[in-house]
Amino acid sequence: MGTRRLVILGKQGAGKGTQCELLVERYGVAHVSTGDMLRAAMAAGTELGRQAKEVMDAGDLVSDELILGIVAQRLNEPDAAAGFLLDGFPRTEAQADGLFALLAPQTVDCVIDLDVPDDAVTQRMSERGRADDTPEAIARRLELYEAETAPLRKVFADQGVLVTVDGLGTPAEVHRRIVAALEAAEGAR
Repeated sequence: MGTRRLVILGKQGAGKGTQCELLVERYGVAHVSTGDMLRAAMAAGTELGRQAKEVMDAGDLVSDELILGIVAQRLNEPDAAAGFLLDGFPRTEAQADGLFALLAPQTVDCVIDLDVPDDAVTQRMSERGRADDTPEAIARRLELYEAETAPLRKVFADQGVLVTVDGLGTPAEVHRRIVAALEAAEGAR
């Protein structure tokens, strides 16, 4: 397959960051992380970056419209022409709709849903020792994920692009499962 347009979904602590590094290395696609992009846009002082900084400094979440603007800018950069892996986007159905509009008439090739049970991600996040990984904060993030992001599984399944991969095991084992799922999905097209 030529260009790969990929999305990775999964709860915090599911191992998305590790798998993104491995997939970017394997397929030579641009890693498009909304968190990284927001920080870069703020550091560069772009108009979108200034808007995002104002919102975040006020303690609010960045709007779907602002995130879509930042993603659209990033996907227009030369390295994304050979393919991309979206990480942390879309998070909501409105963002998914915006992504479809942005990519039309094309769409994403495959959405990887890294499936890890709540107890496993809770343990992983507790062990990494970040100050904001309190049991209450972890539980709240998992609730938000189920409410806002989990419904994307149906959106992408309806598009015929969702593959669910067991995220338990070593990074190498999980990576092998993802690659096998991507190759199976590509072969089915």
